[in-house]
Formats: sequence, C-alpha cells, structure tokens
Amino acid sequence: AQDSCSEHCGELLSTCSCQVTCQSLGNCCPDYEEFCLQISPYSGSLMGGKAFLLENTAFNTSSVLTCRFKQTIETRGYIAKDGKAHCISPLLYETGFIPFKVSVDDGLSFPYSGTWLSVHHSKVSDEEKCTLVNETKWQYYGTPNTYGNLTLTWTHQALAETQVNIEVWGYHETGDSYSENWSAEWKYLYTLAREIPNTGKLTFTPVPAEGNYSTWDFGILRITPSSFSDGQSNIPSLWSNEHALAWHLGKDFRNDPSAWATAKCMEWDRKEEKLPNFKEEIIDCPCTLAQARADTGRFHTDYGCDIEKGSVCTYHPGAVHCVRAIQASPQYAAGQQCCYDSRGTQILTHDSTGGSTPDRGHDWGSPPFMKPPRIPGFSHWLYDVISFYYCCLWSDNCQFYMKRRPSSDCRTYRPPRAASAFGDPHFFTFDGLNFTFNGLGEYMLVESDLTSLRVQGRTQQGRLPSGTGAQGTGLSAVAMQENNSDVIEVRYSEDLNLEVLLNQKVLNFSEQTWMDLKGLFLYSTLDQNITVMFSSGSGVEIRGNGGFLSLTVLLPEKFMNHTQGLFGVMNGNTEDEYTFRNKTTMPIHASPQQLFEFGANWAVENGSSLFTYDTEFLLNSFYYGEKHNASFLPVFFPYEDPADPLVGEMVSLCDSDPFCRFDVLTTRSLQVGNSTRLSHQNHRLLVEHLEPVISCGWLDPPINGTKNGTNYLLGSTISFTCNQGYELTGSKERTCQASGAWSGDTPSC
Repeated sequence: AQDSCSEHCGELLSTCSCQVTCQSLGNCCPDYEEFCLQISPYSGSLMGGKAFLLENTAFNTSSVLTCRFKQTIETRGYIAKDGKAHCISPLLYETGFIPFKVSVDDGLSFPYSGTWLSVHHSKVSDEEKCTLVNETKWQYYGTPNTYGNLTLTWTHQALAETQVNIEVWGYHETGDSYSENWSAEWKYLYTLAREIPNTGKLTFTPVPAEGNYSTWDFGILRITPSSFSDGQSNIPSLWSNEHALAWHLGKDFRNDPSAWATAKCMEWDRKEEKLPNFKEEIIDCPCTLAQARADTGRFHTDYGCDIEKGSVCTYHPGAVHCVRAIQASPQYAAGQQCCYDSRGTQILTHDSTGGSTPDRGHDWGSPPFMKPPRIPGFSHWLYDVISFYYCCLWSDNCQFYMKRRPSSDCRTYRPPRAASAFGDPHFFTFDGLNFTFNGLGEYMLVESDLTSLRVQGRTQQGRLPSGTGAQGTGLSAVAMQENNSDVIEVRYSEDLNLEVLLNQKVLNFSEQTWMDLKGLFLYSTLDQNITVMFSSGSGVEIRGNGGFLSLTVLLPEKFMNHTQGLFGVMNGNTEDEYTFRNKTTMPIHASPQQLFEFGANWAVENGSSLFTYDTEFLLNSFYYGEKHNASFLPVFFPYEDPADPLVGEMVSLCDSDPFCRFDVLTTRSLQVGNSTRLSHQNHRLLVEHLEPVISCGWLDPPINGTKNGTNYLLGSTISFTCNQGYELTGSKERTCQASGAWSGDTPSC
C-alpha cells in the first residue's frame, strides 16, 4: 500500500515522499497536495482576522473546520458554498512563518498542515486595512484648530456581510519592565458603531470615551461582521493602522491638551529615569551616508525617510535618508536610527530636531518576540512614539524627549569588510587580493568558527552563443547558514529564473519582500537583489547578472582572524590569503594553475553541503558526482586574436578592465563582459564607501555663545563666537585631527 502524507508533511516515507522537493523529483505520495497545504494568500498582519484559502482540498460543506496555529491557538475556519475551505489567521505577538494544522472532525485529529507568514502591521498593504482618512486629524483631534468630523473608509467586499460593527481596541503592557512578568495585550475596549450598513464608509463626530476607556491613548480600530459578538477574538476583521487615540481622549485632554500632554511627558520622563540605560549597548551609527548605505548586513533603509523614494522625512526635517539598525540590541532589544543630510553627514539631535533618535523598543521587534520589549511595532509605539506625541507633538516639551533619546555619533563605529565573487568567477578577498578560479563544482566561499557561518557556491559551465560549453564557469547557486539558522539558497533554475529557497522550498515574494526568518532577515528588491542579514551582523548580497550570480559577503570586525575558504583569511594581511584546509599556504604570486589547486582544496565535503538537490541533473552532477570536477580544465590565459572581430568591440567595452576582457574571451559574450565590468565597479565602490572615517565626536557651544559647523569628521573645523558683551577664552576654532581628538582647548565666554 502507498504511504499517506496525512500527519507526515516534511517527512520521507518508505514508499514515497512528503518533503517539499518531491514535486520536482516526482516522488510525492499521491495525497501530498491534499495534506501538505498550499495557501492563498500566504501572509497577513500579525493582528489576524484574515481569511485564507486552503488550495487543493475539497471538504463536504457540513465539516466543522478548526485551524490550530503553533499547537495552541485555535480559530474557526469555514467552508464556502463551492466546497473550498478557509482558515482565519489569529492575533499573534510575533512575525515570521507560523506552522498550522487543520482538523475537519471538530478537533479530534489534525491531519493537514501548512505555514502562515505573520508580518509587521505596517508592512501590510493598505487594501487589507480600513483607512483613517486624514490620519493626522485623528491623532491631533482636540488640540488647537483640530475638530469636526472624522471619516473611516474600507473595502466593503473584504467582509461578506451586510452589517458591520466598528470596535476600539487598546494596547498595553503590564508587569514590571524587563522582568519575567512583563506581558503584552491587545484589549477590546468598546464598540464605536453597531450594525451599520457595510458601505465602506463611516463619518462621525467623536465624543470623549466613557469612564476608564478615555485613559487608553494608543490603539486601533477593528471592523467585524455584526453577526459576531463584541470583542470576539480571531474572527474575520479589518484593522486600521495603530495610532494615537487623541480623538477619543477624555474631557481633561480636550479642555487643555497641552497641560494634559505635559503631565504625561513628565510622568514618562520620571519612568525613563528608573529604567536601564539601553543606549550603552546599541551599535554606533555609520559616520557617512555612503557607509550607512553600504553596510547592508547591519543597517536597512528606514521607510519613514528614504532617498530612493524622494526623501519625504516628516519626522526628520533636513534629512535626506535615515537607516535603522537591523538587529535589536542583545539585552534590552533596543533599536538604533541614523539620519543624514544632503552632504552625507550625520544629523545629531544636539544640533537639530531633524536628528535621529534611538529606540528603547526596536520597531521591528526581535526574536523570540511574544513578550515586551520585543513585540513587533507595538512595544516601540509605547516607549518611543506615544511619548513623542506627549512631549513633542501635543505639547512643547521636546527637550525632555531628546534628553532621553539623543542621537549616537559614530566614534565607535567600525565598517565591515567586503569580499565579492562575480563573472567567470573572479574572487576579491576580504583583505583585497583578487584571483580567478574556474573550477566546476561546489566550494566553500567562506566559513567562520565564530558563528558557524557557512557560505557555499556552486559553479556551472558557461555557454557559448553557439550553445556549446565554454571553457570557463560561473556561480549558479549560493547557499548559506549561520549557527542553526534557516538555510537560504539563491540559484538560477534550469530555465534561468532566479529562485530563492528557504529550507529547500522555493519562496514567493509576490506578497512580501521582507521576511523575518530564523536567525536572519531576508529582503528581495523588485529587480531581485537578494540580501540576507544574519543575526551576527554579517550580510550576504546576491544579484543575478548575465546568467551568472554575483555575490558580496560583508563581515563585521569581530570576524577578524575567524574566516577561511576561497575568500581568504580576514586579518588585514594578504600573505596568508591562499590558506588550504590543512593550514598550509601558497605564495600570493601563484600561477592560475596553482590557484586552481587552491580552489579545488575548498570543494564542499559531502555531508556538509547546504544545497538542495531536487532535480535529476543536480543529483547526478553534484550530489552523486565529485564536488570538484577534476576532469574539467578551464582556459587559464585566453588568447586575444587581433583578427577576431570581437576583440575590437571588447576593447571599447572593457577598456583596461582585465576581468571584463577575460570573460568576453571565454564566453564570447559582450553581455557577460559588461555584467562583470559593472560588478567589478560595484565592488570597488563598495570598498571605497566602507573605508573607515575618523570622527572626533560632538562639540557643544560655549555657554553664552554659539558655534558654527555641525560636521565632526576628520579635517572639519568648528568655530565659536560669544554673545554680545562676552569675551572668548580658549580656542576660537577647533579642528578634528587624525588621532580622533579636537585641536585646541574648550572655549568659554
């Protein structure tokens, strides 16, 4: 009898497979598609309430459907008239892939399984939410000149019901900060409008909420079908954006918003005084915009101020771009933000209200989530955003906020080191050496004993325009893992599409381009630049380029003396770059033939491969075969034939770039040559942008005087003047010196 995938998804059974690779290998159990669920849509907000379809299943309409997430959270599913089954996503306090199981016998057995992607509430498309029309008005309602009607709109087709209720929910955290009993809760407060027609629009004049509800100042709206009871959890819902609930605050707020907010700001300031100082453990900012945009393993664009989207920086006037530290700080899960002006220099809160402010709660949350201060989005709102409303937006006390959230400068920032491989593979090591290695097989590009980081590359033979194999190879797949993180592989499929695999399963970026995974974050741009950001701060960037992959690995300074592989030993010394597995080295002026031996020595050892072998071709070529194909010999010195018409075109394209020339000659393709030229240029620029920059740190103006200048990097000069009637002693000008110290003496007036 054939085995069944019922309760066995992800396993290899004796007669057939229930693993994700079974479809491309053609060895699935007959009921694989029925029990190992594909769902649509595959993602939604962590707030829950979204219906998703279970594909390839047909149940009779009388079945009672139960969906169980993470072994513990159950939601009631439903079966539509066409027999198609749907689950409702639950309210979660975490992001990432969440396993779920489905029962059709009222919870007796759960034979069906799948995964749901829970995402940060602000990463969900606007169509999935109800919209606070003129959101600023909702959040400033009751402050001077802000009153009248408010309007809420929604996509009425999203809820299949003629009447809906609109509810107000509040978020709070209870227990003692940074203790075991600290916990987070979304709580139903009251119903704002009941059994109203589902037209997609509601306009109302807000009145202060009754009783205790008016003390809740941070929350969200939820629209549900009227057939459910008030505040019922995990039912079909449309949530609004989370927001400051100015519009429902009590009479004391409306009578004197500024005094109310000032009192709240002072209370927040007193609380902050007692909390641990998270600023000591967050990473310092990059010194320049170029560094910030190059350090992609540790910093990512802040959506609220993005140079590529026109620099609309509402909260940071004067900035053109901000970045956030990707990883939360180790102990307190705090976040860092860094903003830059049009000259590319950092803007500090000491000098300008447009400066960047660090966060007690990282906006994106941090693993293992579930408890404060690690709740995605909402912990951050409670400590860093609503307090900004109290002190800076609803009252004029911003100096209190800035005192608790001052910008970090860049005195302790150390840029990462970069290594790259591209084209007919040319390797640039962390210490700046370059060589060409044209082996055919699977190789260890870099491994580190510091975090068990492994990045492996697979090469395949290039193709000549005629279709025959070229005498050179290029990267066709890269796989990576750190400690016990998820395994990510980026590869060209056989029809030359770029695919990203998560633990052997091909990912789909149609709904989400950013994913919070185990031990890493993954980001894909629209033109398929893939960035993997590991929790150690190491980053891997992969781009598809003219049929070959180009790859860059960025490692922070702590990896010094902890790397080996084709990218060499990262220690600032090129002499030991070509170190073999047995720790012997080869001189740096080795011939291409000798380097071929060095490369072959770093072939992936069987059993330690991170690659997915899900086709006959991959199994035969790389799994059963040799990891380094010793019978493939590349061309080491391509010949430039003056009579060859391609040579003239090559010279005008490549100029003096030796890698571009090499690749045009070995692949006979100007397109491959051009991709190589651009990748080489990108690598050079990246290394240039990651050069260390010396900063002498912020200087304050003298009391009763002013200073001129806000650039604190090497060579910058700051000048000081005194107010009328005061005389200056000390230095009139101070210059940032190579030692990292300012010249001269502290001025006073």
